[in-house]
Amino acid sequence: MRVRPIAGVATARGRRGLFALLLGALLTLVAACGGGGGSGDDGKKGKDGKGGAERKASQAVVTIAPKNGAKGVDTSGALKVTSAKGRLTSVKVEDAKGRPVAGKVAKDGRGWRPDAHLRSETTYTVDAVAKDTAGRTTARHTTFTTLRPKETFLGTYTPEDGSTVGVGMPVSLRFDRGITHPGAVEKGIKVSASPSVPIEGHWFGNDRLDFRPRTYWKPGTKVTMSLDLDGVEGRPGVYGEQKKSVSFTIGRSQISVVDAKTKKMTVKRDGKTIKTLPITSGAPGHETYNGTMVISERLAVTRMNGATVGFDGEYDIKDVPHAMRLSNSGTFIHGNYWAGRATFGSVNVSHGCVGLFDQRGGGDSSTAAAWFFRKSLLGDVVIVKNSHDETVQPDNGLNGWNMSWATWKG
Repeated sequence: MRVRPIAGVATARGRRGLFALLLGALLTLVAACGGGGGSGDDGKKGKDGKGGAERKASQAVVTIAPKNGAKGVDTSGALKVTSAKGRLTSVKVEDAKGRPVAGKVAKDGRGWRPDAHLRSETTYTVDAVAKDTAGRTTARHTTFTTLRPKETFLGTYTPEDGSTVGVGMPVSLRFDRGITHPGAVEKGIKVSASPSVPIEGHWFGNDRLDFRPRTYWKPGTKVTMSLDLDGVEGRPGVYGEQKKSVSFTIGRSQISVVDAKTKKMTVKRDGKTIKTLPITSGAPGHETYNGTMVISERLAVTRMNGATVGFDGEYDIKDVPHAMRLSNSGTFIHGNYWAGRATFGSVNVSHGCVGLFDQRGGGDSSTAAAWFFRKSLLGDVVIVKNSHDETVQPDNGLNGWNMSWATWKG
């Protein structure tokens, strides 16, 4: 006999089964939407109402030149960082030793350039960050290496590092190659003073650059020249290689005035006359230059041969004592033992130099020449007046003081 199910009981069981199925499906759906219950913020909504994983990428585009891995990069003009559809917020450039390269982001935030040239044969890294208008960032990293110069130039300088010099001493650089990019070279040289004074550079031709203040240095001033010429292109394909700093100190002020008419020299130390010495200067036809001259060389004994300065056969003295150079063309103030003592202060007999009484060999410390040599420094000023000759040219020796400040600044 077949037993029929009770209608009411069967209906209840079916409903409970259906309810269980619906509840299980609902829990599965909730678990899937909850992302597994992790502690991250992936399930949080962004400002646009979408999940964080779906946020839009930054629209800012950072471009760095030269390209990553580039070799033989020029030291000037090649490094550029730009941003499109955004503003640069950070640009960091440094070499392999961590030394930074200074530079500035443009006011509009669209570009960055270094303040100066790069060094040659150096690897640099660049890290740049930009933001778009929504504040989203883009970063870029690049590494490149600068060129190795095939030809270089070198500058020799006066005065020497650590020296103490007179108030008339300029900073003078002589280059072994003619410079055709003077602006770039001058930008790589900084001359400063403590206490500070305005200092300007002036080019004599294309191979010499001098720096000086408007008036003589003040005693006690410390002057520093910083050379940053490594990587500077001085002429097409020719690069500097020097990077160093030299300093010198200004000693007491000594300014001596030679009067070719009275045949006397007045020596002033810190504004006070300390000695008046009889001299002999250039004879008629061989007059001494007028003008302000600076002692650029001191020689206890030297040879003076007229052939080297256009007076071939007129003199050749192998042991001139206490000689101090005033011009490149052969003007000295020096000891003279071959003229009688009565000559000094009474007659001009030289070939253009300023002579002081001396003994042969310079061994007598009491002579005028020995005294002046002992009291003088490189950079001391000697002014010649009342001579029947022209003023010495500013580039003939360290004699730029014969040029007005306005002309000097050019």
